[in-house]
Amino acid sequence: MMLGWAIVKKRNEKTFNKKKNEIMEISYDCYAEHGLAGTGIKTVMDACGMSKASIYTYFDSIDDLILQSTAHFMIETELAYMRLAPKKIEDVDKFIDETPYWASKKYGKKYRLMYQIYTHPKYVDYGKKFFDGVNNRYIEYSETLEKNLGIPKDELLPLIFIFVNATIHYSVFEDDFYLKVQLQLVKMAMAQLSEKYLKKLTKLLLLLLILITISIKIIVLY
Repeated sequence: MMLGWAIVKKRNEKTFNKKKNEIMEISYDCYAEHGLAGTGIKTVMDACGMSKASIYTYFDSIDDLILQSTAHFMIETELAYMRLAPKKIEDVDKFIDETPYWASKKYGKKYRLMYQIYTHPKYVDYGKKFFDGVNNRYIEYSETLEKNLGIPKDELLPLIFIFVNATIHYSVFEDDFYLKVQLQLVKMAMAQLSEKYLKKLTKLLLLLLILITISIKIIVLY
């Protein structure tokens, strides 16, 4: 009996979170389209097809909705970047060249809203707290890229910050000159790292080949 109750409770929690995510995404779209000041709770209610009381089942207040929606958007975009992230070193230049323009087209309005919210005196402390979490997530992303590219995460991490900041800056301000300068820096650094660790890998493979050859000769002699 207890097992059945636990399963039902888990299913309800999953449904609750799915609906909450849906509300956050629709609400954030509304704020991005009409602006923070131009979007009242009535606009959000109409877009979600829900009453005010129903929305407040999921959020403590309108401020809570705004802050959670913003954090949700930012985390989802980070995950989208990682889904596009290069799986091998040959894909790096294409990723660097194309991703900022893709992000600007897809997320431009939403990034501008993020800046508006996290620089607002009312929400700035929440913005600082959110970006503390970003640092930890970028470390995780650098670990994933280390596996994909064979370059140590500690050397990739600074380039991830430069690249993402340049991409967001371009999405908000469409400053092509600033973007190209930053991307040039990242591409030069990646080329140097690629050459450095490719040489190390080549040396290791050569050493392994020598050891295998010596082992075969020893076996033959015996």
